[in-house]
Amino acid sequence: MIRSLYLTNRFFLVLAGLVLLFVLGFSFPWLFGLARVGFVVFMLLTAADLLLLYRVKKGISGHRITPERMSNGDDNPLRVYVANHYRFTAVLRILDELPEQFQKRDFGVWLKLLPAHSNSYDYQLRPVKRGVYAFGALNVYAASPIGLFQRRFRFSQYKDVPVYPSFIQMRKYELLAISSNLTEQGIKRMRRLGHNREFEQIMEYVPGDDFRTINWKATARRGGLMVNKYQDERSQQVYALIDKGRTMKMPFAGMSLLDYAINASLVISNIAIRKEDKAGLITFQHRVQQVVPASRRGSQMNLILEALYAQKTAYKESNFEELYVQVRRQIRQRSLLLLFSNFESLSSLERQLPYLRRMAARHVLVVIFFKNTELYQLLEKEVENIQDVYQKTVAEKFAMEKRVMVDALQNHGIHSVLTTPQQLSVDTINKYLELKARGFI
Repeated sequence: MIRSLYLTNRFFLVLAGLVLLFVLGFSFPWLFGLARVGFVVFMLLTAADLLLLYRVKKGISGHRITPERMSNGDDNPLRVYVANHYRFTAVLRILDELPEQFQKRDFGVWLKLLPAHSNSYDYQLRPVKRGVYAFGALNVYAASPIGLFQRRFRFSQYKDVPVYPSFIQMRKYELLAISSNLTEQGIKRMRRLGHNREFEQIMEYVPGDDFRTINWKATARRGGLMVNKYQDERSQQVYALIDKGRTMKMPFAGMSLLDYAINASLVISNIAIRKEDKAGLITFQHRVQQVVPASRRGSQMNLILEALYAQKTAYKESNFEELYVQVRRQIRQRSLLLLFSNFESLSSLERQLPYLRRMAARHVLVVIFFKNTELYQLLEKEVENIQDVYQKTVAEKFAMEKRVMVDALQNHGIHSVLTTPQQLSVDTINKYLELKARGFI
């Protein structure tokens, strides 16, 4: 009982008031009598409060509902249920023991619950790292209307919940792609150019069909106009190449650039499969560590999801030469390679440019790297003193260097996407759709 009993602030306030009355009673005798009466009432209320709280063995019940897995970088919903089995309105303080990764030690909520009633409390958690998150016990502190004591009810709901790459974001873009509403998220509608199409079937001509598709041999055999029907070429290979080197350690809104790249890779892989292309994955740092061959079978997205979830890195120096060797060995068919990396200076890009050019000679290579958002904040800041002038000048130099990198890649026939972390998925999808529309894949 003692372990589950806690004194409230009201208890100490009443006790302090009684002590003050006893002290003043030495100077004012009439207060001493009042203090004695107050002390007796206090003891009676104490006994009544304890009786109310402990006469029912199971006064409060509760449990937490957690998802089987959480989505990294997204708000994940959780729910706590509590039920009042007392015959009085209970004042409840709910304290949930959250995983240490969230660094929240005072997470709680107050509720008033009528007799024989239940209620729920919803809240959201946003993890910023992949891995296993250990939830502790659910603690509910109940107080009677007297409010001198709280009784703790502890529900052992220790549970490990894995945090996966952002499958919430993946599903969002999947639904938009199915409903053809991708433009609502800033994704451009691309008009397909050229004739990168494959024959599907011969059908009778109907008004509106393109005269250029008339099949004259079939028309002669059938005695009526027949046209060829085409469909966009399918089953093109799309690989996400994820750099896990030290340049991807930079944080943004609590998440590393690596985790943003992992989330975007999951999204673009799912979109590619929905567009009837094949999706694959390669991760690397000082050496190539994970290869998922491109495919569009039913289990492919689950394979990619599990592979991305398991990615660990020491943020070592990235070896682009090893990446090129493995790409040449593993990917025989001309494919779209989406390389998620980060180059902070032109010299760092130039060191890797020979290997990028070799990959671009055999495949359609898109280098996706990041704007330094801190620099852009400096550029937008009003200049107030000479130090601000120096900082803004340096920021402009680095921002200009990023634009020079885009030009350098373009000059060598390499496509690029320079984006911010929050726009990464949208800009990657736009580039994929643009390349499909232009017939590069």
